[in-house]
Amino acid sequence: MKSMAHLGVGIGWRPEIADAVERLPGLDWVEVVAENICPGHLPAPLLRLRERGVRVVPHGVSLGLGGAERPDAGKLAALGERALALGAPLITEHIAFVRTSSPALEAGHLLPVRRTRDALDVLCENVRIAQEALPVPLALENIAALVSWPGEELTEGQFLTELVERTGVRLLIDVANLHTNRVNRGEDPFAVLDAIPLEALAYVHVAGGVERDGVWHDTHAHPVPAVVLDVLAELRRRVAPAGVLLERDDDFPAESELAGELAAIRAVVGRVGPAGPAVDSPGRPFALPRGSAPDAAPHTPEGPRKRARVGEEQGALLAALVAGAEVPEGFDRERVGVQARALAAKRAGVVAKLAPELPGILGGEAPYREAFLGYARSRPMTAGYRRDALDFAEHLLIRDLPADPAARRRLTTWWQDRVGARPPRRIVRWARTLVGRAA
Repeated sequence: MKSMAHLGVGIGWRPEIADAVERLPGLDWVEVVAENICPGHLPAPLLRLRERGVRVVPHGVSLGLGGAERPDAGKLAALGERALALGAPLITEHIAFVRTSSPALEAGHLLPVRRTRDALDVLCENVRIAQEALPVPLALENIAALVSWPGEELTEGQFLTELVERTGVRLLIDVANLHTNRVNRGEDPFAVLDAIPLEALAYVHVAGGVERDGVWHDTHAHPVPAVVLDVLAELRRRVAPAGVLLERDDDFPAESELAGELAAIRAVVGRVGPAGPAVDSPGRPFALPRGSAPDAAPHTPEGPRKRARVGEEQGALLAALVAGAEVPEGFDRERVGVQARALAAKRAGVVAKLAPELPGILGGEAPYREAFLGYARSRPMTAGYRRDALDFAEHLLIRDLPADPAARRRLTTWWQDRVGARPPRRIVRWARTLVGRAA
């Protein structure tokens, strides 16, 4: 396995802060959401960073390696294409599921994998498929969660350790997610750090969040709190990470505040702890724990049955979260409700970002959100957010909404421009009526 490059301290690159990122002093590297870039048309600010020697790492969010289905070959090819276009030393993704095939539902969010032997076997096989398809090493991130699965067989530390031992995959440890799971699921972040093979560490994420009514929301839209920096400090006492990255996805602060947060991270990382050496510094090859090797277990008839069991469990939870189904036995109903509302709110927010014309057409943010959340209660997402925006517009038009004729005309034009097809039948009748009135 290739040695892991030293990265340093970096920030998540987002178009909204592209200019500020270019001006940040001492920036070593950036991470970009893989699904948000096109290899043949990289944004000019990102190209300028690369020309300066700033490394760029693609971070995937939609592969769903923890899901019951095998990884999508098209998504894997797209990830690999982005890594090559960026000259990236590695690709990162998440230990999560994001969709189910039966029922066919999309979460639009990273959901936790149940820590059982079945789920671990499925995850390991999916990781091996991904590793074989990708042109650079893969690292996987621990995620934050609002809900806990009942009847888990492994701790977080055991689950991550076995994953590394069986696949040789690297780990991307998000210390903000460790703190989130301390609040929401009662998991000790320091016990996780003690249990996992830190020699497999690729790099570290740091992000902000907020606590409401005893629930920590991993928003990436708030300043990094001291409690998260404390977890970073604990990690640093154990090992000097090859890279640390600040994530910010919304409510972007002034450039000076971003620079201040990076300075605080550098201060923590720069402290000398008893752990001493850096992980995977240049020229030092990554090594699996002694006595372990990547698991190349052959395919057995039990494999499909395990996938079916995992798929059934994940489908039941996702249906409860996004389709109004009964909450599966053993889950905290209140927490599932919190997660369901958070998913709907995120869905509305992402659609508004991808289609900023919609709130304007509907008369502002408040009426847009009211209309979208009403739609979301009866229409779970079955594809991506862009398809969701089009389905939302169609949903309104079929119901002769919005009530204002001028707004309906604008929405019809918006929908037609993007679908490139005739509108639904009721919209055709409505449009013909308008034309007749105008004549």
